[in-house]
Amino acid sequence: MQTKPLVSVLMTAYNRKKYIAEAIESVIASTYQNWELIIVDDGSKDKTVEISKSFEAKDERIKVYINEKNLGDYPNRNKAASYAKGKYIKYIDADDMIYPYGLEQLVFYMEQFPEAGYGLCSLSQDEAKIYPFLLSSKEAYKRHYISNKWTFHKAPLSSIINKEVFDKVGGFSGKRMVGDFEMWQILSQKQNVVLMPHGIVWYRVHNEQEVQYAKDNPIQMFEYQIIEKEMLNSPDCPLSEKDKQTAIKKTERKQARYILRHLKSHGIKMALQLQKKSSLSKIEVLTKAFQ
Repeated sequence: MQTKPLVSVLMTAYNRKKYIAEAIESVIASTYQNWELIIVDDGSKDKTVEISKSFEAKDERIKVYINEKNLGDYPNRNKAASYAKGKYIKYIDADDMIYPYGLEQLVFYMEQFPEAGYGLCSLSQDEAKIYPFLLSSKEAYKRHYISNKWTFHKAPLSSIINKEVFDKVGGFSGKRMVGDFEMWQILSQKQNVVLMPHGIVWYRVHNEQEVQYAKDNPIQMFEYQIIEKEMLNSPDCPLSEKDKQTAIKKTERKQARYILRHLKSHGIKMALQLQKKSSLSKIEVLTKAFQ
């Protein structure tokens, strides 16, 4: 690697006083030092901004912005990206951390594959080859939908994105919880992706996370399956027609089984809500669930 491109580390924050200092310190401790850290507070009521500004005062690479009104998770991620000046953008949430060598690894892997639009890390070991390796659009979709390796089920923390590519697709759509799952598929319609191993970033688990809301909300979790079918039916889906139809049938079976499972656990009202969100008729739910 001849040059060390600027990496824009993007940290969106809302009431993260308990964690944000550790998150910022993990970036500062990076062995890779050509970074800027952009912190965008979304209207915190605690000392998140005060803590962030204390770091800003000591390091000119750190910039803190405060939204005039609460934007929500993905719109705020887009806001943070709008301030970025780097070749790459790297999300690190205010309650997560990156290992000291994390940025260095991410940039090294991406620079090996200049034809890639983005990269995903924190992936389970591949049985056939070692990381990093490049996947074309079709290969990424086949890996996820045909080989069942769930490539696109990664949080923003596990990504690094070429800023020009991010801007070209218009950023995240803003859909709650599923915005990252949707984004990787949109990017992979046109872009190659670099797959990378575990051990680069550290994801904190706690009761204040957005994901805790989704786990208790069957309709929200069902959105992942709705996005799957939308992406497969997109005119930009890179799969062959045969593979596309195979993947759609698998997704429809998952939807049907999900609906029946929640009929048993949550009752008819919930099942009807889920069925209405899907494109399946009641008869299709029954027939596809048992295929």
